[in-house]
Amino acid sequence: MAGEAEIAALVEGRHGDPFALLGRHGDVVRSFQPGAEAVEVLPEDGDPVPLERIHPAGLFAGAVPPGPYRLRIRWPGGVQETEDPYAFGLLLGDLDVYLFGEGRHRELGKVFGAQALTVDGVPGVRFAVWAPNARRVAVVGEFNAWDGRRHPMRRRGVSGLWEIFVPRIGPGTRYKYQITAPDGAVLPLKADPIALAAEHAPATASVVAAPEPPEWTDGEWMAWRSAAHSPHAPIAIYEVHAGSWWKTEDGREPDWDTLADRLIPYAAGLGFTHLELLPITEYPFGGSWGYQPLGLFAPTARLGPPEGFARFVDRCHAAGLGIILDWVPAHFPTDPHGMGRFDGTALYEHADPREGFHQDWNTLIYNFGRDEVRGFLIASALHWLEHFHVDGLRVDAVASMLYRDYSRKAGEWVPNQYGGRENLEAVAFLRELNGIVHERCPGAMVIAEESTAWPGVTKPVWEGGLGFSYKWNMGWMHDTLHYMQEDPVNRRWHHGQMTFGLVYAFSERFVLPLSHDEVVHGKGSLLGKMPGDDWQKRANLRAYLGFMWTHPGKKLLFMGGELAQPTEWNHDAQLPWQLLDDPAHRGVQSLVRDLNRAYRGWPALHRFDAEPRGFRWVIGDDADQSVFAYLREGEGGEAPVLVVCNLTPVPRQGYRIGVPGWRHGEGDVTWWREVLNTDALDYGGSGVGNGGGVAAEPLPSHGEGRSLLLTLPPLATLVLSPGVPVEHAPAVAT
Repeated sequence: MAGEAEIAALVEGRHGDPFALLGRHGDVVRSFQPGAEAVEVLPEDGDPVPLERIHPAGLFAGAVPPGPYRLRIRWPGGVQETEDPYAFGLLLGDLDVYLFGEGRHRELGKVFGAQALTVDGVPGVRFAVWAPNARRVAVVGEFNAWDGRRHPMRRRGVSGLWEIFVPRIGPGTRYKYQITAPDGAVLPLKADPIALAAEHAPATASVVAAPEPPEWTDGEWMAWRSAAHSPHAPIAIYEVHAGSWWKTEDGREPDWDTLADRLIPYAAGLGFTHLELLPITEYPFGGSWGYQPLGLFAPTARLGPPEGFARFVDRCHAAGLGIILDWVPAHFPTDPHGMGRFDGTALYEHADPREGFHQDWNTLIYNFGRDEVRGFLIASALHWLEHFHVDGLRVDAVASMLYRDYSRKAGEWVPNQYGGRENLEAVAFLRELNGIVHERCPGAMVIAEESTAWPGVTKPVWEGGLGFSYKWNMGWMHDTLHYMQEDPVNRRWHHGQMTFGLVYAFSERFVLPLSHDEVVHGKGSLLGKMPGDDWQKRANLRAYLGFMWTHPGKKLLFMGGELAQPTEWNHDAQLPWQLLDDPAHRGVQSLVRDLNRAYRGWPALHRFDAEPRGFRWVIGDDADQSVFAYLREGEGGEAPVLVVCNLTPVPRQGYRIGVPGWRHGEGDVTWWREVLNTDALDYGGSGVGNGGGVAAEPLPSHGEGRSLLLTLPPLATLVLSPGVPVEHAPAVAT
């Protein structure tokens, strides 16, 4: 028989084991229904049994015949019939509980959080949440008037997991957790860290997602993508903030389907191989662009339900586009409904602010040394790669994870066990993540945004590296952008900034990023960084894009760069599409399309992006004239490509450059076709060029037995190749 103290704890929301009191115990059924007028038990066989109110707060009890039963609850506004949540036994499997505690449960999104399922023939939702230091946890939502007394959960021993099955609710139900901290304080209602869906911001509740898996039609793509992600393959990434690429007529963000209608054919038509989306994991503050997420298993509701995102991915694959998501395992925001001090203690984060608080972003840093946290993050990564067929993750802020003293002064950080600055737990986490992705998700990429000289970022885990597929080349970006911002008259003094990247270009597998980070926070646009008048600005930008697309490394361009957007990116507005009414801006867009076609069409431009045999300087020391020339080379039999950059506004006539001989079939090829000229009239240039090509002369130069006598257009990049162009190559543009 329940004692008065137990009953008082229950009705006051202090009882930590409600299943010990509620439901059937022998021949007695107890039900706590605050606000109810009456409760009856409906046995499977037999007449209804009224329960007696044994506490004025709404606790009812009575003797009931053996067997299954339902409850009939009379509320002031109507009558409800439902199964008793406290009549169901343990639902989480022992293996699930064990693997969670070990940090080795790889499918948290299919088991934990809110799972719509049927138990003993009864439809409902099983809730499961980790709160090991909580005194009590209850699930609240529309189904119980957000009353934390109605559905307190069962604790699963020392695992720290809490569970309950709530009958007769389903997908679309909003919910949160009411958690009582160790000191007895009731915390602000918490969203579910493993929620599969969420309310549209600024609302913050979690939402029960539909249980049906997506319907995929991308089997051919998934079988082929390993080859598409090889270091030998062309990878050209269009980086997009989904909410501001395009707006509807009334200024709203599009949903996934309407975005797919426009973005997918646009990106594919420009020749990009991949879309990279700024974080779409659910986040509370729009101004963070997704980089402060709190829902690592839920696509943001701003763009529609999870199934809409799955359709978007499927349509990308049908169009030959891969999908990369920015993913943020480094930190999370401090919003009261989030993971910070989730059960009243530092659970996901470190307790010591020298380890657990990020001063730059006012966010909390994950405790990578805790098994459950590490497992949570790895399961999130796998959820996007496996459940949503995403092709890659770009891991944000890796440098901040690797170093304990990142952005901290002396005395503001805690050394590792050896007294060093390296975050050994984060290193172990990243290696484990990349090893598991390599094993479970063939062909998927994991890309590091890592801005330091940490060795072996893209070296395999089994060889002692971190195991990433690619790394953003931040040094190349900073050096070359700084060079391009110089007035051409001063560039001779900064010549090495364009050549230095080749000193380390093959130390890692690199992506060359012109990302969103370079067009925000007062940095202006790419076009705005270029010196000179409007024509020179566009010419500089075109020449720089030509340099980038022909330089070793995969390519990434943030949206708007292809439009020569003159203003800084504004996440609250769409791209300035009206710029395409101007032929000069439309010309830059055409250039990007042709650069992608050349990059994909000429194997020499991508085959050895990550190997030194694919690049050779022809002229790297002409600082006085700011001219660079280099060869990109592929396998034997593949035509080499000569790239020449003239980064001053002075056209140069009769500029001689040595070139190698090349045989095609049975004969020598002496004609070098002008494949692409960023100064072409079609791109908004002045039209200076070489009339479509030039014949190699038997005059030695630059260590070669032959040479070309070229006209170098002003502020331009030339791309030339011998012989007949390969299939899908761009037409001559001069």
